[in-house]
Amino acid sequence: MAEKNVILSAKDVEIEFSLRGRKLKAIRKCSLDLYEGETLAIVGESGSGKSVFTKSFLGMLDSNGSIVGGSITYEGNEISKYKTEKEWRKIRGKKISMVMQDPMTSLNPLKKIGVQIQESIEMHRGLKGDAAKQEAINMLTKVGIQEPEKRYNQYPHEFSGGMRQRVVIAIAVACQPQILICDEPTTALDVTIQAQILDLIRSLKDELGMTVIYITHDLGVVANVADRVAVMYAGQIVEYGNADEIFFDAWHPYTWALLSALPQLGVKGEELPAIEGTPPNLFTEIKGDAFAPRNKMALAIDYVKEPPFFEVTPTHWAKTWYLDPRCPKFERPANIMGYKEKIRGMEG
Repeated sequence: MAEKNVILSAKDVEIEFSLRGRKLKAIRKCSLDLYEGETLAIVGESGSGKSVFTKSFLGMLDSNGSIVGGSITYEGNEISKYKTEKEWRKIRGKKISMVMQDPMTSLNPLKKIGVQIQESIEMHRGLKGDAAKQEAINMLTKVGIQEPEKRYNQYPHEFSGGMRQRVVIAIAVACQPQILICDEPTTALDVTIQAQILDLIRSLKDELGMTVIYITHDLGVVANVADRVAVMYAGQIVEYGNADEIFFDAWHPYTWALLSALPQLGVKGEELPAIEGTPPNLFTEIKGDAFAPRNKMALAIDYVKEPPFFEVTPTHWAKTWYLDPRCPKFERPANIMGYKEKIRGMEG
């Protein structure tokens, strides 16, 4: 991906929330470059900071949250310094758009589906009246909804969960954004519909020339759609690389734990490995490697000093002392080393 243009760059981003007089550091010096035309998956368990980090790209943090450090650069502008809705409206929806995980809460139950798509088109594309209505109908067709003229006049409760998610996607892409952020877009859907939604997003990405960010807790969801994967834990990116590098040559123990827990790769009759323990309390300062208390193979230094990023390849970096040349020799878990053939089978 190195030869492609970087279209958004986050450097050492820190995000804090004020809760009942206390400060919670939700994002701790997070850095990420997003390349034009790629599909990037940001993966981690609930509470790891995936949604908070990406919501900061389009000014959607909750009112008690703020960016307190670092920079986010987009189109030459330092957007982390934006404070007003007027500033964010130049980007949100028009340049960077988001598909939320629950279509029921993303749609207004009192407004017709077509009107909700049309509002987005009128706000950002300058089309009005019949022209905007026709474009809304075209978007319904584009996202695979049958009888779009009839569906235009229906309400969200008249649609199935999968169809509602298609409508949410139609609203998000109606303004032809440069970047589409998909926050757990298939969580509320059954498996067959999940595959259809992923295929839809992939085809829209190619047709409209978008860059896509997937936010998910499930590595299996992105096994065959992501170009690159970034793994988040406790408000930090702890490993990132091309999809094959993360799936087949992971180095951070948290990435190993996520891979081990993939249900698609389980052995019949055997229990899936679980990640023991709980994530750290982000109200308190974290010393060393945040994952160390849950890592049975943790080194002594993991409890004392935070690891830097070590280069595995020019495109693959991991934040773990295991890659330090001084680390004692050890074997990576056997259960993740034979995944290549299994994952290839998943893709078929």
